[in-house]
Amino acid sequence: MVLSAWWALLTLALAAFELQSEAARRGKNRTLDTAKPALLQLSEHLLTHYNKGVRPVRDWRTTTNVAIDVMVYAILNVDEKNQVLTTYIWYRQHWIDEFLKWDPDNFDNITQVSLPTESIWVPDILINEFVDVGKSPDIPYVYVLHQGEVQNLKPIQVVTACSLDIYNFPFDVQNCSLTFTSWLHNIQDINLSLWRHPDQVKFDRSVFLNQGEWELLCVLSHFREFSVQGSDSYPEMKFYVVIRRRPLFYAVSLLLPSIFLMVMDIVGFYLPPDCGERVSFKITLLLGYSVFLIIVSDTLPATAIGTPLIGIYFIVCMALLVLSLTETILIVRLVHKQDLQPHVPDWVKWLVLDRATVLLCCRDRKQFSPMWAQRAESTRHLESNDSSTKLNHYSGEIPQEYEGAGGMRPMLTTLARGESPAMMHSILQEIISIRHFLEKRDASRAIACEWLQVGYVLDALLFRAYLVAVLAYSVTLGTLWSIWQYA
Repeated sequence: MVLSAWWALLTLALAAFELQSEAARRGKNRTLDTAKPALLQLSEHLLTHYNKGVRPVRDWRTTTNVAIDVMVYAILNVDEKNQVLTTYIWYRQHWIDEFLKWDPDNFDNITQVSLPTESIWVPDILINEFVDVGKSPDIPYVYVLHQGEVQNLKPIQVVTACSLDIYNFPFDVQNCSLTFTSWLHNIQDINLSLWRHPDQVKFDRSVFLNQGEWELLCVLSHFREFSVQGSDSYPEMKFYVVIRRRPLFYAVSLLLPSIFLMVMDIVGFYLPPDCGERVSFKITLLLGYSVFLIIVSDTLPATAIGTPLIGIYFIVCMALLVLSLTETILIVRLVHKQDLQPHVPDWVKWLVLDRATVLLCCRDRKQFSPMWAQRAESTRHLESNDSSTKLNHYSGEIPQEYEGAGGMRPMLTTLARGESPAMMHSILQEIISIRHFLEKRDASRAIACEWLQVGYVLDALLFRAYLVAVLAYSVTLGTLWSIWQYA
């Protein structure tokens, strides 16, 4: 009896096992037995009872880990005035959806399928720095693997706020952050991690368009947890996009014209100080530089909180041109109409002609005198000798060469005695007036020569001081820009 009962139970177990095997075999080969495609059957199987409004975990204590990745494709725009950076990135994220798993053996060995994004649960990962909606293409599908991994790959045009520092323009390096975080879920519900290793993300320029104004240096990544006023902790993943401006265009269009104008201003000092064309030349340079600043004003970045160093450079160059013109006007005024000026004060002679020449490493004052002043000095001596000869002639002091001529002296003496005393007195008064005029003219020329020497010495001294200031300023800026360029 017992034996028959055991045999009956064994028979029932074998029958149930055969029925289960048959059902599994039929389920395995269901795509072969129906007209529906395997993809359609799989999508219906996954989405029939799917609820996209619930986080896809079977145990609510399980944390959904979202791995994200960023690849910079292009730098579209850097708006310094509004402090906005526009980039085009390839964004990738994946997570595990426990309700989207299947056995590939039951669906014709399908291991992955694309499903509509709007039909499944997607984490609310946003970028905190978003300030405007970019023109991103709409990617309506995600990839789902058979073990439940969901891959969401899409390009995004990101318009974000960024603190742009333009002080070093055009040799500036900008560091803008893209902060990815869940807007609602805390770290117990959704956690963030990197899809790839940080070093791979840092130096990845495989898809970057490297022909624009900006050069991608690196993309740094950093994860941290934060809480707001003691509330729950939230995860965030920061990507620091470090870019550097290519300065060649700005160096050619901004720096070189300014340098050329400053060089011409320095060359203008070699025009004579008493030449009126020197003032005209300096004024022309100043007007040209003003027009240049008007043209480049639209090229320089403008912000409400700072001015780029190159803007300060242009203003200082403008100030140097104004100082150069002022110095030229003062020197021209000093050497103009010297005959109407008084004698050079003794303290000016001591300070300028004695001490200043020592600073200029020059002991001979004559090299600071213009050529026409030296010629005037020679002419003055000749005319003085000639006037003395004439005065001696008319006063009866006959030169020695006339003594050798026989009978000439008695004849002149007789003519002199035959004249009336009034006529002789008138002639002598005219000669004395001429002599006084020549002496006054010689004194005026001496005063003019002294003022010219003072003007030439001051011009040489101010020129060297101006040259030292320009060179020191240029070397300082060049050193700073070189350090910023190769840092």
